[in-house]
Amino acid sequence: MNALVALCHFCELHGPRTLFCTEALHPPSPAPSSQAGASVSGDRDRDGDREGEGLTMRANSSATQRGEMCEGCRSLPASHPGFVSIDDETGIRFLSHQHPRQPQLFSVVRQACVRSLSCEVNSDVCPGREGPIFFGDEQHGFVFSHTFFIKDSLARGFQRWYSIVMVAMDRIYLINSWPFLLRHLKLTIQSLQSTALKVFDNEQGVCPQRAVRMNSAFSPAVLPHQRSGNAARSLTSLTQHPNLWASLHSSFSWLLKACGSRLTEKLLEGAPTEDTLVLIEKQTEHEEEMSCWEGAEGGSTMSQQCQSDSELAHHFLCDDAKFDESLGPKFRSLRHLRQVLGATDFRQLAWHVLMGNQVIWRGADPGLIQSAFTVLKSLLPVGCVRSVPYSAQYEEAYKCNFLGLSPDVPIPTHVSSSEFSVLVDVISERSCQISALSEDDIGSLYQFTISSASTQPTDRGPTLLNKLEVALSNENLSVDVVSHCLLCLKEEWMNKVKVLFKFSKVDGRGREDTQKVLALLGATGPGEEDNVRLLKYWMTGLSKTYKSHLMTAVRGGERSPSQ
Repeated sequence: MNALVALCHFCELHGPRTLFCTEALHPPSPAPSSQAGASVSGDRDRDGDREGEGLTMRANSSATQRGEMCEGCRSLPASHPGFVSIDDETGIRFLSHQHPRQPQLFSVVRQACVRSLSCEVNSDVCPGREGPIFFGDEQHGFVFSHTFFIKDSLARGFQRWYSIVMVAMDRIYLINSWPFLLRHLKLTIQSLQSTALKVFDNEQGVCPQRAVRMNSAFSPAVLPHQRSGNAARSLTSLTQHPNLWASLHSSFSWLLKACGSRLTEKLLEGAPTEDTLVLIEKQTEHEEEMSCWEGAEGGSTMSQQCQSDSELAHHFLCDDAKFDESLGPKFRSLRHLRQVLGATDFRQLAWHVLMGNQVIWRGADPGLIQSAFTVLKSLLPVGCVRSVPYSAQYEEAYKCNFLGLSPDVPIPTHVSSSEFSVLVDVISERSCQISALSEDDIGSLYQFTISSASTQPTDRGPTLLNKLEVALSNENLSVDVVSHCLLCLKEEWMNKVKVLFKFSKVDGRGREDTQKVLALLGATGPGEEDNVRLLKYWMTGLSKTYKSHLMTAVRGGERSPSQ
């Protein structure tokens, strides 16, 4: 990611100043294979190239200084070579010094520093002047900034004002990275604040400054000298951290590395489906959670490996993969499940799945139950699936619509009497060596009892289920062909869901107009009630990306032609 991270400070004598800056330098050619792992070097000299970089940075730092610098405005001494980290995977070098290595970036970082610590920018956006803000333009770049205070017993108001800014030219990606950046910058800020607070408490315990200032309130001659001395206190002094700048270099380098790793390219055939969009969103959330743990456990590690897309898809579609390798018979497909349960019981069960009711399987074989969930999940969009594979206690329907329970778990009365749930009890017929049985022996090994308080007939709809059963009952169609038929049916009905969502939720049309649209979509007629219920339930499975796109279009004045 082409970005830069900087720590800024508002000096009482010199105004906003850049204290520390980390930038990424991309190699002009692929990195040599002889490079070892990522390394973070501190005060020691690495090699001749490292020394050259240090001299260049020192020259730029000296050349870019404007006016006198006090102790509070300075991070590294002019003779310090800076810090360098090398990513062995990409060959990217992360360089840190007080100012950017590239002179053309100095004015960009300077402007970001001034605006991040400007009262005009922060007063309306961040109550109390602390918190995240976003600003920028195409010419000077876009900035994600988080302002914060550090406790100082000698400062006016007993605190000093700092900010951490990330500058990038890609506005969309920077905005999309807001939750990720906010989470990790908060960790760095909280670490600085907690360390400084300990120093502040110790100093106040030795010499309370509030009493000293009260006694000197009528001595004006002391104040200018005192104020000038206080302005020269460095962040290292405030935190008493011996390796403060090396630690910040590690944190900023990891942040640039991790934030750049979130940008991935995907090869898609045609427009992405809703299932693909939902999987991408869940993948992003999963990576951010993993990055959060990695960052908390040590952000300087550069060689962390991410899961592949196929592994993540398997994780979200079959989040209970630990049962996949268990011994014993399992359901192989929807057709196999229909053959074992019988056509009537299978239709009843599939109807509850499509309507969004909670499907509960209770039995002693978690592997069998999970295999049933795996094939039943294929009936729904990915965004509608919430699964608890196997539990020792009942979980409410708002947490999961697929729930596996051990055989001794009681079902609450309000659930067993509800028409919005179905229970499948898996009862073992006889004791035998389960591992020696094949999938075809499930019917002889187990008895399946399906019960539900719902009195609504399931033989009329929805239309999707009627067409699916025709395909399942046709033995001339292979399992793969049936799977493709189901995929086409789901895509057809997800398109109808999108139309209905746009028409009723976004455009806000009335019941009469909505009924006309349902007729056009082919959702009326036999099984109309089930079709409408399916469409409304599947709306919950729409991706955030699609919903956000529609809402943005409406705010931008793009209304449907009918209006």
